[in-house]
Amino acid sequence: MRSWRLLPLLLAAALVRADSLDEDRLRAAFVLRLAQYTQWPAPAAESPTLSLCAAGLQPAGLEAVRALASRQVGAAQLKVRVLGEPRDAARDCQVLLLGHADAATLRHWIAAAGDGPVLVIATSPEAMRAGVCIALISEPQGMAFAVNHGESRRRGLSLAAPVLKLAREVR
Repeated sequence: MRSWRLLPLLLAAALVRADSLDEDRLRAAFVLRLAQYTQWPAPAAESPTLSLCAAGLQPAGLEAVRALASRQVGAAQLKVRVLGEPRDAARDCQVLLLGHADAATLRHWIAAAGDGPVLVIATSPEAMRAGVCIALISEPQGMAFAVNHGESRRRGLSLAAPVLKLAREVR
């Protein structure tokens, strides 16, 4: 059984004002914590590495995500890959972080990722309409997130109940 002792860190990150911490690093911290509170089906859950793939992020966002390399997600070590083409999303990605702004581009990347156990996270206001698992939302008072629980379950992923409680919105 997973320990939920790190959950206060997720809550603290949600309450931190975006102007007091670099927004890209805050977003990357959210991605890491959300991955830590996601359970993948076997055999993905048994792999020694977990691939976080990123696309459509600005250079500062990519730098913040790259800084997550080698962090622990359960028993797995995080490996970060930057993707250039949607077709790359179907290969060895357990977390797909998308920074694209428009819904059509997001849907194209999501479709390319296939239906497998991929935690799709996006940073756009259009993300929930496009069909991601989690949308990161920048607000004047800080960062929040919305969860598409149906999409996560459809992909075979299990999000921890406390994450669902902390979400701004759950669909």
